[in-house]
Amino acid sequence: MTTQKEVDTTTTEKTSLKNKLKVIGPGAIITASFIGPGTVTTATRAGASFGYAILWAVVFSIIATIVLQEMSARLGIITKKGLGEAIREQFANPILKFGSMWLVMIAVGIGCAAYIAGDLLGTSLGISTLTGIPSNILGPIFGVVILLLGISGSYKLIERVMVVLIAVMSVTFITTMIVAKPDFGAVFQGAFLPTIPTGSILMIIALIGTTVVPYNFFIHSTMVQERWSKPSDLKEARLDTTISICIGGLITAAILITSGTMIYGLEVKSVADLSLQLEPLLGEWAKVFISVGLFAAGFSSALASPLGAAVTIGSVMRWENGMKNKKFKLVFIIVMIIGILSSGLGFEPLDVLLFAQALNGILLPVISILLLIIMNNKNRLGKYVNSVKMNVIGGIVALICTGLGLYSLIDAIKAFLGA
Repeated sequence: MTTQKEVDTTTTEKTSLKNKLKVIGPGAIITASFIGPGTVTTATRAGASFGYAILWAVVFSIIATIVLQEMSARLGIITKKGLGEAIREQFANPILKFGSMWLVMIAVGIGCAAYIAGDLLGTSLGISTLTGIPSNILGPIFGVVILLLGISGSYKLIERVMVVLIAVMSVTFITTMIVAKPDFGAVFQGAFLPTIPTGSILMIIALIGTTVVPYNFFIHSTMVQERWSKPSDLKEARLDTTISICIGGLITAAILITSGTMIYGLEVKSVADLSLQLEPLLGEWAKVFISVGLFAAGFSSALASPLGAAVTIGSVMRWENGMKNKKFKLVFIIVMIIGILSSGLGFEPLDVLLFAQALNGILLPVISILLLIIMNNKNRLGKYVNSVKMNVIGGIVALICTGLGLYSLIDAIKAFLGA
């Protein structure tokens, strides 16, 4: 027989869980941003090539992202300014000031514009698989929908859309992982006992690189101000960041684990290969599950790319009123028009993509180091500067980001020279 005490305890636990889930907001936008078609494809290939062996790279990338995004959120709440504005005000030297400002705006702006076409095509690919409608028709349609969301200027609307997309991705990819019945002993070994199998270093870098996204630092420092405004809100903001990004990590891990269970050792050309291997378990639902998951991943990233460009440039240029600012909307519209035209024509601007990759290769370590410098500025943050522990962890993450950035830059240069 259930006692009143047990009933009260259960009710309290449910209320506590509900309250924790209620804080999810800006962090969800960050998660929805980094879980895109590139992440889905990279995690699928990682599992197919190396099984569960490099799952630890996903764990590391999530820790790194939580650390850096927590700093970004704290900066926004305490100073009530975005990272772009903080970078602008950090340096008195005009060369450093304007050099860092324009590097950030050019790299993020061009990067987001270059990758939006891929995000829209990734979005349409999932639905195209189910309906047979060509991707170059669906891509522009989804682009117009995203354009209307941006023009609305509603932070709440975008936040809710992102939360729904994360829920869809979570249900889709975690369900497929459970159905695949992985060896969870081997999974835990791959997650917490780091190894670097022969030929895996590039895939490890790719897994981390798809999660630690430079423009997300700018989005987070700006978007938290729409939700929180007092130092006492930091606890909720940290909870939002941790829960949201951990969910993103779980989604990435689920894709890698499913792939490592079902298609380990097979050559993967696209995510569709994973769908085929799941058919014995899920039947005709295999294609539906993967297609819906890919749609949600693509749509969320396609929404985040123009948002990232607009937020970054708006923050650096000190535009007021956030998403309601006409200049903000203009940047959003320009990036989306580039994406709509590119996806409609089936055009992939390779030279621009390589240039954007090179710029982002420089940007990632620069932004992570700038963020550390800013988070130790007592004049700006007072007692909310980084602790020694945060500086040590942040420093290690910045070093890894520098390695990622150098790899990205060198890889882009090689690809450009070989083109």
